[in-house]
Amino acid sequence: MTERISTFRNMPPAAKSRTGKQLSASAAKLRLLKRLRCTLKYEKLAWGSGAKLVAGVDEVGRGSLFGPVVAAAVVLDPCYRIRGLRDSKLLLADRREVLAARIREHAVAWAVAAVDAARIDQINIYHASRLAMHEAVSQLSPSADYLLIDAMRLDCDLPQQPIIHGDAISASIAAASIIAKVHRDHMISQWDPVFPAYCLRSNKGYSTAKHLAALREHGPSPLHRQSFAPVWNAPVPQEVLQFMLQDSGGSTEQNRLSRRPSNISS
Repeated sequence: MTERISTFRNMPPAAKSRTGKQLSASAAKLRLLKRLRCTLKYEKLAWGSGAKLVAGVDEVGRGSLFGPVVAAAVVLDPCYRIRGLRDSKLLLADRREVLAARIREHAVAWAVAAVDAARIDQINIYHASRLAMHEAVSQLSPSADYLLIDAMRLDCDLPQQPIIHGDAISASIAAASIIAKVHRDHMISQWDPVFPAYCLRSNKGYSTAKHLAALREHGPSPLHRQSFAPVWNAPVPQEVLQFMLQDSGGSTEQNRLSRRPSNISS
């Protein structure tokens, strides 16, 4: 099957709202995504080429200032239709939870992988996202024989198709987006009582006015991404909190790597 990258150029460069004001880039993108339809078009093309286990792959958390980037891979059952799949960004939280449960119940296979903030700082967010995707794909059981990936190509031998806005037009990628989003939101919410100043339960680690104000006042936590400008620009230095040190006899560097509560799995 010839690999193609789908592109969408129907959004005017200076989209305007109903009041005539020019929309921001993010608002214009959101308007575009709402117009797109999520179907099995690309899955059917892959099945038609001989593939049996087509996995959609997506990540969430690339733009967050805090915590891991999380990726998911999902192989949908061709014989079972899950209604309502679309880009996780367009769904309310309660609806994502419902769909995530249905995906986990009815998918042929699904897997989640995360790359933490320390690794993101080491290899940059782009490579960390690809690493998380690759690990999610490698955990699938049964293994996929074809990949549909949201706007990215992975270093693996499997045939694959990157699709721009894939989570808005491919049901499998949308399912992966939902699984990854729900998983990451749960992870970040569990850190909210540990770091209450940053309002993580509401912003999920993303850049908001309250989050930026907390960074300026308190400095970054050990789980903030030091390679991201709002974090390394914070006037208060990043610190390791004493209660997070799991081995008081270990070295400072070893203790800095022990950053997760025991009830959060990777």
